[in-house]
Amino acid sequence: EALAARLLRSSARQSYDPDVDLDWGAPPVPGLWWMQPERMSLHGTPLWRRLSEEQQRELSLHEVASMVSVGIWFELVLMQVLLRDTYDADPRSARTQFMLTEVGDETRHTVMFGRAIEAMGVPAYGPRRVPKQLARLGQVALRGPSAYAGILIGEEPVDRWQRDLMRDERVQPLARMIARIHVTEEARHVAFARDELAAAVRGMGRTQLRWHQALTAQVAFVTMRSLVHPEVYAAVGLDPAEARRQALGNEAYRETIAWMGEKVVPVLEEAGMVSPRDRKTWRASFLLR
Repeated sequence: EALAARLLRSSARQSYDPDVDLDWGAPPVPGLWWMQPERMSLHGTPLWRRLSEEQQRELSLHEVASMVSVGIWFELVLMQVLLRDTYDADPRSARTQFMLTEVGDETRHTVMFGRAIEAMGVPAYGPRRVPKQLARLGQVALRGPSAYAGILIGEEPVDRWQRDLMRDERVQPLARMIARIHVTEEARHVAFARDELAAAVRGMGRTQLRWHQALTAQVAFVTMRSLVHPEVYAAVGLDPAEARRQALGNEAYRETIAWMGEKVVPVLEEAGMVSPRDRKTWRASFLLR
């Protein structure tokens, strides 16, 4: 309750309105990227070296649009988890009120992301079909520890990537400001989810914990493998299957994903959500090396 009350005060002090705080009519700045080139999935691969710098910048547009559209998908799942938890909760509680405030934040974020993709003039790639269908099951299966561990997996790696992006003057102003808005408001969500996770695992039996560990590992795999849709590569004339093969085998990209997870993985380990029995799945997510 004390944490939720503090986060509510923070929400009242500092929240954004994307309609007011973003210049949607500003044209892109010629010569700038849409994300950090060294964080892109193909950076350093043979296919990357085949592309002109103009094509590389064009690919950055499509790759960031993919990540943003996956963010919409994740936020929709997150909101359903939060709303389910508030269904029987006491509306007088600061905890309940913050969860509803977070749903309001995420609603604004999904609208902001949708408008950003529209402004970019590119497809809303979203996740591939199988992960999208699996997430329908996740909305039902994710409860307690795995729900809040999943929220952290969806929020913290992207948060670290965006903190780096928003300070990079090589990146388009629109992308940087979207990242700044998201980072500011997600910091409260991360603090809340960490606290909820710690509370949820207290006193949990071994069998229950094992179920949540396995489910969390699958969330990590599906989420991180969904960030870049293969069709983004077709936008610059690359074969999607070959480009995805090179991206998944790209040591630089694997290092980027591991870097994105450097803050959240220790939190999950401390909470007992990372089991050695799921090591293969965690390594396949690239969050663990």
